[in-house]
Amino acid sequence: MNSRLPTAFLMEPISIPLENILPSKSLPQTMSVSKKFHQIHTSILEIGLIEPLIVTPKIVDTPHHMLLDGHARLVVLREIGHLSVPCLIANDDESFTYNSRVNRLSTIQEHYMIRRAVDRGVSAQRLASALNVGVSQISKKVNLLNGICLEAIELLKDRIFPENLSAVLRKMKPTRQIECVELMISANILTITYAEAMLAATPPELLEENEKPKKVRGVSREQIAKMEREMGGVQEQYKIVEQTYGKDVLNLVLARGYLVRLLENDAITRTLIQKYPDIFSEFESIVKTVTLEQP
Repeated sequence: MNSRLPTAFLMEPISIPLENILPSKSLPQTMSVSKKFHQIHTSILEIGLIEPLIVTPKIVDTPHHMLLDGHARLVVLREIGHLSVPCLIANDDESFTYNSRVNRLSTIQEHYMIRRAVDRGVSAQRLASALNVGVSQISKKVNLLNGICLEAIELLKDRIFPENLSAVLRKMKPTRQIECVELMISANILTITYAEAMLAATPPELLEENEKPKKVRGVSREQIAKMEREMGGVQEQYKIVEQTYGKDVLNLVLARGYLVRLLENDAITRTLIQKYPDIFSEFESIVKTVTLEQP
């Protein structure tokens, strides 16, 4: 039995004519004037394409591929006048895998792209010009993960956070880095201020050598530690809810379907209105629910 897991796409990129790549979605009209689009346009002009596009295998009986990831890059390449582009062929043609789940470039993904450019010999000055940022900012992006443990990197890999956040985390030992990242993700607050508060509550034995506990004005260490404990409790409760969420939603969907059928019976509806108006009102509100998700 072959225990190797299949890869999501072919490992070696191939060159595909731009005319044979079909977008799978329309970009917003405001995209062409956005800062991110300008950065992509400038970076491709200055240093070329770093990340290949992701496309499906050829559509049956045609030379065309459906684009899964890289719509903004495709527009830029066409504007510049490129005739072909390196692409990775996805083994599965699920656009959900690439488009629905990856909407913005995460901070760590950007770090890997910049490191790859630097390894290819692109200077920091040229990268700064391409991305419309200062040279010092490029240095921070290049050294983003220095001193950060692998477990914390794994937790942050799909997140967007300020580069200076890693400067706070690297003052802590690996176990404390993981704790702080988990707490920040649970609270959905990936900010330097929050990280510094966690740093202030860190016991001296969990700090890296030569690092001293930091004081936060207006808040004592004990108060920060209490907030951290409470956040830890919230995190545990969240995990419990997360484990049963799918089952609970399924039960609610089934219950709603049953109530829809129940209230279609005129005799039952009349009885409920006459004898149990409160229950009928609750049933009616459940039936009128269009979706269980928040808008």
